[in-house]
Amino acid sequence: MIFDVVIPTAGRPSLRLLVEALAGVEDRIVVVDDRRRPAGPLPVGNRVRVVRGPGRGPAAARNAGWRAGAAEWVAFLDDDVEPEPDWARRLAADLAAAAPDTGGVAGRIVVPLPSHRRPTDWERNTKGLEIARWATADLAYRRAALESVGGFDERFQRAYREDADLGLRVTAAGWRIVTGERLVRHPARTAPAAVSVSKQAGNADDVLIRALHGRSWRERAGAFPGRRPRHLAVAAAGALSAGAAAARRHRVAVAAGAGWLAGTLELTWARVAPGPRTAREVATMLWTSALIPFAATGWWLAGHATLRRRLVEGTVTSVSSAPSGPLVPSVPQAVLFDRDGTLVFDVPYNDDPDRVRLVPGAAAALARLRAAGVPTAVVSNQSGIARGLLTEAQVRAVNDRVEELLGPLGPWQWCPHGPDDGCDCRKPAPGLILRAAERLGVDPTRCVVIGDIGADVEAARAAGARAILVPTPVTRQAEIAAAPEVAPDLATAVERALTVPG
Repeated sequence: MIFDVVIPTAGRPSLRLLVEALAGVEDRIVVVDDRRRPAGPLPVGNRVRVVRGPGRGPAAARNAGWRAGAAEWVAFLDDDVEPEPDWARRLAADLAAAAPDTGGVAGRIVVPLPSHRRPTDWERNTKGLEIARWATADLAYRRAALESVGGFDERFQRAYREDADLGLRVTAAGWRIVTGERLVRHPARTAPAAVSVSKQAGNADDVLIRALHGRSWRERAGAFPGRRPRHLAVAAAGALSAGAAAARRHRVAVAAGAGWLAGTLELTWARVAPGPRTAREVATMLWTSALIPFAATGWWLAGHATLRRRLVEGTVTSVSSAPSGPLVPSVPQAVLFDRDGTLVFDVPYNDDPDRVRLVPGAAAALARLRAAGVPTAVVSNQSGIARGLLTEAQVRAVNDRVEELLGPLGPWQWCPHGPDDGCDCRKPAPGLILRAAERLGVDPTRCVVIGDIGADVEAARAAGARAILVPTPVTRQAEIAAAPEVAPDLATAVERALTVPG
């Protein structure tokens, strides 16, 4: 079984030991040098291929690595893991045993802890890798699976959530991710005392991943819920106490301060109790526990403040391994979908969520757009409401079912009027498209509308948007002939949407 091994690195000394442990497969290793200011060549030997990373974090570095190879499988390793001596042989066996619908095969990760004392807070944190789902400390992906979703989403610029996001998109595209038999050890490396505070930056990435994958992303990704609600409450109490003290409202300041102190001490004890309880560890837990709620809340708010920009900017998906410039806006700014006949099979005046069936390739098409960082919305005529055949509640229930199957699709805009009501929203009028673009904060002329009938095309034209028609058996030949662009299926339409028409 032929495979590439991709190792992104910021220059850790453990890289040399990792490469030495992979003796025999050096010619298959691609090391991505993601150091911002290289101080010399990496100690990897002559048989290892080294490519320059773009310096935008592990997601972008891994993309540069897998795109530099050509093997059917790509095994990703962190630069501080320690593979077992037979790791390469076991990897080959894991991949050979993979079924055709297997898109990824994870390795087993072991985090050794000290035997002579209780583990520290940071060591216990690292121990969580043993049960993390889809951790790219050791995970092999089929190249076809990576290509189907566009690789890692480079908007995740920290070593956080980028692997969960990829796993969610790969599985949404119909691939399975299984666990193999190979094993690596991941030591809990030395970290600065403030590491638990700096790691709170991941709260901003939690905002992004929820926007991309919906409220249930944690359950699907096997991620722990964390303590954010408590952190928000403790930070709010601390801010209220400080504000009340400044306003000389002493009773409020004392009451809020007591709440902040109680929350801080509870967090401190939760981190101290299972640990070694040395004076140094207790002191570190105390002062970091006082800062963590404020850091977590600040990053969470920053994530919300920058969410629209991150969604609209998208990702850089160049296949070059050379460093690239700053992120540029995606083409297009958004893709707007018709619902019936485009995302799901058309069931006239459907009032039953159980009758929702996705068209072939819908999940992969949406995963492709999410990987490219392109926002989406749905624009749909629902005249059954005006005809008395549907209620708005029934339309919402069907829409909810579509999102259960495809993940969040952005704002839903539908027209409840009949053909003779003279509204400005029923397609072929442009109202739905203009409102969806306004909700997304994008220019309608930079949007692509994908639909299955001529009304979708005409609405797009009226709004100044680009239209791509995906015909179904009910699409009239005259509509196909009049469409500026026609795609045979949804996946092809999305790929064309991501290119500039000639």
